[in-house]
Amino acid sequence: MARVLMGGLLGGVAMWIVGFLFWGTPLSRIALSRTDDPASAALQRVLADNLGTLGTGAYPVPWPGTPAGTQLHGQGPVVMVFFNANGFAIPDSSALIGGLVLAIVCALLVAVAIRTVANGASFGARLKLVAVIAVAVTAYTDLGQPIYNHMPLGYFLFLWISDVASWIAAGAVIAWALPRTPILRG
Repeated sequence: MARVLMGGLLGGVAMWIVGFLFWGTPLSRIALSRTDDPASAALQRVLADNLGTLGTGAYPVPWPGTPAGTQLHGQGPVVMVFFNANGFAIPDSSALIGGLVLAIVCALLVAVAIRTVANGASFGARLKLVAVIAVAVTAYTDLGQPIYNHMPLGYFLFLWISDVASWIAAGAVIAWALPRTPILRG
C-alpha cells in the first residue's frame, strides 16, 4: 500500500507539473484567441452590465430555450460564456494548490486501479493501460466539446494533448512505483 500511496502522490505531482507547463506558461497562448485591450475592456463592460446581476455561471448566448433564442442561435453568432463575477490574480495560487490536490487525488485513484487490475504486470503493460484509458477518456471529454457543443477545435485539441500528456506522465510514475511482482491476496 505504501508504494500505491507513493505512486499516487508522485504521479499527481508529475501530472500537475505537465499541466502547469501547458497552461501556466506562455505555451497556453497557442490555444487562446486574442482580442486587443479596447475590445477586451468593452466586452468586460458588456458582460458586467448583462451578467453581473445573474452571478457566476455558464451562459449560452443566445439562450436556446425560447423560440426567439432558438432563431437567434441558428443565425449566429453564438457563444458559451464561462462567467466569473469576481476577478482573480494571474497566476492564482489557490487554483495552483487546488489543482495539485486534485491531481494527487486522481493519480491515487489510478494507482489503486492499476494495482487492482494490473497487479504484477510489467512497467510497459501498466503504462500502456493508463495511456489507452487516458486517450479514450480525454478524447471523449475534451474532443467531444467541438463535436457536441461546436466549441473551438484548436482550444480543445490543445486541452486534449495537455490532458493526455499529463495522464501519461502520471501513469509512468505510477507504473514505476508499483511493485513488479504480484501481491498475494488472501
